[in-house]
Amino acid sequence: MSKIEDQLSEVYDKPHLSYSSIKYALGDISLFDLYMKGKLRFQSPALSFGTLYDDMLFMDIEDFHNKYSVVSEENIIDSLSGKARAAKNVKLTSEYKEAMRKAKDYVENIEKKTLVSSDDMKTAKEMVERLKASGLYDTFLNGAYQVEIYQRIATDTGVDVLVKGFIDCLNTDSVVDSKTTKSINKFKYSVFDFGYDIQAYIYCKTTGMDDYYWLAQEKAYPYLPGIIKCSKNTLMAGEMKFNMAVDNIKSFLNGDKGHTPDTYFEEFEV
Repeated sequence: MSKIEDQLSEVYDKPHLSYSSIKYALGDISLFDLYMKGKLRFQSPALSFGTLYDDMLFMDIEDFHNKYSVVSEENIIDSLSGKARAAKNVKLTSEYKEAMRKAKDYVENIEKKTLVSSDDMKTAKEMVERLKASGLYDTFLNGAYQVEIYQRIATDTGVDVLVKGFIDCLNTDSVVDSKTTKSINKFKYSVFDFGYDIQAYIYCKTTGMDDYYWLAQEKAYPYLPGIIKCSKNTLMAGEMKFNMAVDNIKSFLNGDKGHTPDTYFEEFEV
């Protein structure tokens, strides 16, 4: 194990980094620290839907149905009192929220599944159907799904770090990552806003692949899909960010001044 792996194991009880932890290390080092401690958990309808969509794309059908249970909002509403059903927005009533809480509690604790709305399930199915109809599904998702990587990467300063992640689809000649997006034409901005270039670098570096694609699809009807190739310049940007993040993590673990959660601050000019 390298020194940084020993330090990570000592502080966080795990020697590896991930795309997310590396991404956070580029900003406020406090976010990196919280994420590594398992205290930074973002949950949103968009993230939940993205997981549902990916699972529909890549999971075996039987495993998919064993993971998800669909709730019918109409059935929930029909079970409410007349007063609740007459509300201007029935889904904002305490009665509806309580019924949904009980349904979620039953599914998660008794069925051991994830509860999803019928609307989300319908949208995910329609998106996958559009993706298959476009020909992109058969062309770019013909390899191994959800391939785990657990490998060391050396930075340009000679620091070895262990990285862990899951590749959506590893083909014989390329890596493909599935993404949902608000706009295909504006997806290029998301690549840098969310650090997708870092992820591309990590997966190309660990697999030895030169070609990396994002298979993106809009979440709004009619669910326009698109295939976006990661350019060499974007891969280089991902590599630079990766190296910078590892340097930040190294400085943080060594207790260097300016790289602790309490003392870190941003300074720039616009």
